[in-house]
Amino acid sequence: MTVYSASGTVVGTGRLTNGVVFGSACSLSVVVEKVPVGADFFQVEVSHRGKLTLSAADAKAGKFAGSLG
Repeated sequence: MTVYSASGTVVGTGRLTNGVVFGSACSLSVVVEKVPVGADFFQVEVSHRGKLTLSAADAKAGKFAGSLG
């Protein structure tokens, strides 16, 4: 996982952990440490699958959701 600032600068990297299978889908936890505070939103990207925009408030609350399929 790569985290980008509003200007597109990389501000953090992390990893996917602890997958749980639900039928034909799964849920993975995301861990990204030491992302700077003060921004209104971030963009996140897993591998080469495209960036998703996430508000800083949702990121802090652990409300990230995306699809890799």
